[in-house]
Amino acid sequence: MSSDVSGFARHITACNTAIQPDTRPVFRLAGQDAGFVDPRIAPALEKLGLADGNAFSLADPSQLEALGQRLADDGLYRSHHELFDVIIAEGTPPVARIDRGALPLFGLLAVGVHLNGLVRRDDGLHLWVARRSRSKRLDPGKLDHLVAGGVSAGLTPHDAIIKEAAEEASLPPDIMEGARQVGTIRYTLDRPEGLRRDLLVCYDLVLPDMFTPEPADGEVEEFLLLPIAEVFRLVRDTDEFKFNVNLVLIDLFLREGLIDPQSPGGKTLRRELHGNVEMDGV
Repeated sequence: MSSDVSGFARHITACNTAIQPDTRPVFRLAGQDAGFVDPRIAPALEKLGLADGNAFSLADPSQLEALGQRLADDGLYRSHHELFDVIIAEGTPPVARIDRGALPLFGLLAVGVHLNGLVRRDDGLHLWVARRSRSKRLDPGKLDHLVAGGVSAGLTPHDAIIKEAAEEASLPPDIMEGARQVGTIRYTLDRPEGLRRDLLVCYDLVLPDMFTPEPADGEVEEFLLLPIAEVFRLVRDTDEFKFNVNLVLIDLFLREGLIDPQSPGGKTLRRELHGNVEMDGV
């Protein structure tokens, strides 16, 4: 077990760079604080008459999808052509939908799913790792989880992980029956695409030793089966993994005892992963 957690803590710090977004006005849906407006779209929202004092407001949440499409048509972001549900707070029902590419511009909460694909061998724990396609818009060529993705509109996290497993790694439903939800990780991050306020619903799946995942949708370049000690080293010493994957792996290391969860450093990591300070106002 490791007592020095600095190599891991840096990833959590890097994913929480937007504690107080002073330059972003609050965005309200039907009178409820829902997000924070990126300055790049503020002039467009003002022209549409959405200014509300020092904030921006949309009285009818059902109009949000069309608003997001208009911003894309005006060249303010590239549409993903995939709708996400919009929630006000974790655990609340959706109030609207918008293209996933617009979520960071409004600083809206987004939900994703990540799956640790584990193989337990006589010589120790191994983890299936994906290498992202070089053509991916976000973090091309980085290492990733066996399965990960966003939760599209109308889906639950469970629905999404089953869907992504089939599309990304050719994992059949009968094998996915063994997937176990193990927690939720939160972070608030400034990115070039805007403000990421993400909730990652995390799963573990122990796979048969003889099973080999196969790329199915072109988003994965290759799959690698790595000893957990090598994954541990890569997270601690490098930036080879996609930024948010590191957080899910740190949680795995804590649960598997590779980082002592009862040590001062381990307790700090657990607190920062699962109880990150949310931004003022939401």
